Amino acid sequence: MKFTVADLIEQLPQQEPLSLSKLEKGLGLSTKADKEQLRIALTALARAGVLEEADEGISRVEDEGLIEARLRCSSKGFCFALREDGGEDIYIRDNQLNHAWNGDRVLVRVTREGGRRRSPEGGVQCILQRNTTSLLAQVEQQNDLLVAVPLDDRLLTAINLPAGDSEHLKPATEAVVEVKVDRYPVGQLAPEGHVARSLAVNAGPEADLDLLLTKHGLRELPAAPKSTAKALELKSRDDLSALPTLVLQLWGSAEAPLLPAVSLESLENGQRLWVHAPAIAERVGFGSALDLFLRERSEALCVGESWLPYLPSATTKAAAFKTGTPAAALSVALDLNAEGQLEHFRFCRSTISADGLVDTKALQALADRKPKARTTPAALKGLKDQLPLLEQLIALAQTLRQNRLSQGSIDLDLGIPNLEGLAELAIPEPDERRQGWMVQLDPALSTAGLLREMVLQAHRALGRHMAALELPAIYALNGAPDAEALNDVAKAALALEIPLELSADGNASAQELAVAFAASDRARVLQQQLRDPLKPVSLSAEPGSNTLAAEDKAYAPWCCAALHYADLWNQHLLVLLMSEGKDRPSVRHKTRVDITSDESHGVIDWPLLTASQLSPVEEALTGALLHRLNERGRFVSELQGDALAMAQARQAEPLVGQTLTGTISGVQSYGFFVEVPPSHVEGLVHVSSLKDDWYEYRSRQNKLVGRKNRRAYMLGDQVEVTIQKVDVLRHQIDLAVVLPEGYEEFSPDDSSDTDADGED
Repeated sequence: MKFTVADLIEQLPQQEPLSLSKLEKGLGLSTKADKEQLRIALTALARAGVLEEADEGISRVEDEGLIEARLRCSSKGFCFALREDGGEDIYIRDNQLNHAWNGDRVLVRVTREGGRRRSPEGGVQCILQRNTTSLLAQVEQQNDLLVAVPLDDRLLTAINLPAGDSEHLKPATEAVVEVKVDRYPVGQLAPEGHVARSLAVNAGPEADLDLLLTKHGLRELPAAPKSTAKALELKSRDDLSALPTLVLQLWGSAEAPLLPAVSLESLENGQRLWVHAPAIAERVGFGSALDLFLRERSEALCVGESWLPYLPSATTKAAAFKTGTPAAALSVALDLNAEGQLEHFRFCRSTISADGLVDTKALQALADRKPKARTTPAALKGLKDQLPLLEQLIALAQTLRQNRLSQGSIDLDLGIPNLEGLAELAIPEPDERRQGWMVQLDPALSTAGLLREMVLQAHRALGRHMAALELPAIYALNGAPDAEALNDVAKAALALEIPLELSADGNASAQELAVAFAASDRARVLQQQLRDPLKPVSLSAEPGSNTLAAEDKAYAPWCCAALHYADLWNQHLLVLLMSEGKDRPSVRHKTRVDITSDESHGVIDWPLLTASQLSPVEEALTGALLHRLNERGRFVSELQGDALAMAQARQAEPLVGQTLTGTISGVQSYGFFVEVPPSHVEGLVHVSSLKDDWYEYRSRQNKLVGRKNRRAYMLGDQVEVTIQKVDVLRHQIDLAVVLPEGYEEFSPDDSSDTDADGED
């Protein structure tokens, strides 16, 4: 079909019915076959109670019992529906999946309420959108059927293939295939597909990249619609070209996204920090074909040594900042007091001229330079006149970082290791807004860490401004972590004898735990435990707090429009305000209000924009758009996680058979995970491989304890392990612990697994 059920439902207004002809037009259906498919879908959805048809048209059925969710399954067959409203996950038994697959967007009805130690249960009522249209698989002959067995073992089914695909029957070590799904399972009919092509498994980095892109459906991306990059008139903008300005470079790839530039001025009681974002929104017409295309793409994607940009190259080239060349920008002046607190701000359309480019090599050279050195290192020669400015920016960034951390933001030393093939993926984006924590970076040594603190302030300013003016912006929310989950982490730390200062009610904040863990010799594994309760960032049409940015009112991203569409959206809104906003009630009023600054807050009691100017923005800011942007954010996280896992597995391959010292990073009833340096690759030591004793699991203490010899394997312990097997495609590493010499193999009378929570 040309449309999904989700597409169909999103076309229907919340309150009033929609005629069939308007629905067909909205879905872009013109042929008789497409319209017949719509008729079949409408009939099925009406029977399922999702929508209803009447003479007035088609409308949604308001049913609070139907919950939108994304399905997440495990290789063991356990499936949960992750609610889009942030509610508790719903357990879905296999007989209630109704042919839904991992990753599918579904409507779920709860059939059994949850309890204190039990998740609610439910069943899939309708599949809104299929997540898997193609997949990587191994071709196998099973009796008289030729099938594709997905490499992703969360897809709990095989796919029937035509007999002609038998030519792809090869060992998994040689090749895998890309399978296109032709028919999803219906009733008693199994899914069907065909082999699109064969992919080599061990053919070098380019082949690995092909595997990664194919797995995530990125190998054949649609081209952007034809457009001409609009030239901007520089004379009509605020001239900031005399302001000393630096461009901070994070990535070196030619396709890397554009990033903001920064300037700094001294004030009587503080400093004025300028953040200049490339003027991208002014070159992309709101609601144009290009703008709609960018909404679908949503994100620039780093795939290791290269980028998949979402902006057309012509737009990127036109908006780029070049040293010594005047360029259009969207700027904000941030007035900070002596303690680095944001007091006032003002936005403008500007013209800037970059005076220098700062990369990480330059920062390292500056840090290594002796205070009274007369010579300038080669990495700093192009910045000789801007070194005082750079030093001031570093000092300010360090102050801003300390302020952020003191207000509850979390930095963890869990960055992506710098492995071969990952390259620029190991360098965090400046806002890092997908997760509820930030990679620990020193602003004096990392351009990412330096730029981050500036960008956060700019986003805080726009969030406060748009919320105060009640304009339809996209806000980034990040709530406080769940107190009960934090307490579990605190209990695990206490079991490891980590000194903690708890409050009177026995609780500890995430920031307190982060500080305590950083000082521990088990810092990394404890930070990994702390990472899980931290809530990810979500995009919303409503303002709210953002713990990550230490902002309690509103946070609206806008500086990185070449990275994220949400930033481009907010740039569109900012440009609309600055170009069309009314700064006085009528022409009869002589006193104007500066609607670009915080001085306008609480003063304006007239419409800033006309209905015709504002309605296109309000109509476009739908739940469907926000859902799309949030989903793409999660997709990027999964893509980057897969790229990291593949690089780690490749580095572990030559180590098969070797004995290494690793750190226990997780303990479960079935065994424990060990993280092996330097790649931080993680493998499993299965409990069945521990032949010297019968081990019981003590979850409260995060350890396995032998009944006979009392040997314990605890979170954070150092252990010697042998790498037995590496499965690059499935990212699985099998380990065996090195047991002491002279151990006796233990044969317990009762070999069943037990979850014992008792103390020693």
